Amino acid sequence: MISLEISGQQYELNERVEKYVNRKIGGLDKYISRHARKSVTGTVKLRQIDGDKGNKYEVEAMLVLPGKRQVIALDQAPNIFAAVDIVQTKLLGQIRKYKIEHNDHLGKRGMLSRIKNKTRSFFYKEEYKDED
Repeated sequence: MISLEISGQQYELNERVEKYVNRKIGGLDKYISRHARKSVTGTVKLRQIDGDKGNKYEVEAMLVLPGKRQVIALDQAPNIFAAVDIVQTKLLGQIRKYKIEHNDHLGKRGMLSRIKNKTRSFFYKEEYKDED
């Protein structure tokens, strides 16, 4: 689980909401590489926005990944649980993007990757020949 700091601004946290946030946002650690899980930290801010047509809830989550990379998501919904779900989905997309950028072994099995690797090795050989 990701170590989360959960705070409520103009919103009283209860145990049920805190558990739900820990399960949803804290459970994103399974999408992060094993060696990086220990260094990931996060903050979640829950706000209640009083409007003319009723209350809305805003959830802002920020995760700090290795390499000082910050992943931030913000959303509003009429239900606090729905807002947490939407933020979780947004964070998941950003984590997947981060993982693809930082893991060298991803994408090496497909046909396009094989072609890329062959052309890379061809160009590297050409560069070495020029140096001699």
